[in-house]
Amino acid sequence: MNSHEGKMLIDVFTIFPAIFDSPLREGLLGKAIEGGILEVRVHDIREHGTGRHRQVDDAPFGGGAGMVMKPEPVFESVTACLGYGIEDLERLREEVEVVMLTPRGERLTQARVAELAALPRMALICGRYEGVDERVMEHLCTSAISIGDYVLSGGEMAALVLIDAVARLVPGVVGNRESLEEESFSGGMLEYPQYTRPAEYLGWRVPEVLLSGDHGAVERWRRQAALAYTRRVRPDLLRGSGDETERED
Repeated sequence: MNSHEGKMLIDVFTIFPAIFDSPLREGLLGKAIEGGILEVRVHDIREHGTGRHRQVDDAPFGGGAGMVMKPEPVFESVTACLGYGIEDLERLREEVEVVMLTPRGERLTQARVAELAALPRMALICGRYEGVDERVMEHLCTSAISIGDYVLSGGEMAALVLIDAVARLVPGVVGNRESLEEESFSGGMLEYPQYTRPAEYLGWRVPEVLLSGDHGAVERWRRQAALAYTRRVRPDLLRGSGDETERED
């Protein structure tokens, strides 16, 4: 089921929808949305909160600090906004990638970003408080993603990171597709250093090879510079790749 042919559709579920206002209006994301390449719909989970006060959280069973997001508002918000009945969870999960943003998720990689960018539609659930009732993970979500080994106050910032990373790979968002192929992680290494005018600033000169006009020499320098930088900063990216023993000179 996809009535949004020709664009990528992302539904975001959060209790703080205003966080997304400015980021979705600026830069590449803003242009992609304005150009109809990307559609991001932000939904307020509180609209489906329980009781007179639209409650979305409660104390954890078994005791402990903090509060836990209740299952009912999340299930009802996602199913209603995506156009499914609560009895259609199996079909929903088959047709839409439903991602929980949580420190408990798999670490986001460029390869995973590419997989998500190939989808016509996905939904992002932003966790808050001490977490979300596990039944949401078990019976609604199709995957869980973490953007790094640290804890944020909620999943909203992580959702924005994911949206930005995915959107850049959607055809038509980035004008120069070649730039995507040379970016960090695309070839298993971090990107090589970049320089621009002036060729000398405060006595610091740009590497002469970049001024030589020798495209072959420039490519070799970039390859070696990327390898050296990756080996120093992220050696884990090189383990088992065959590049860890490549010469730097």
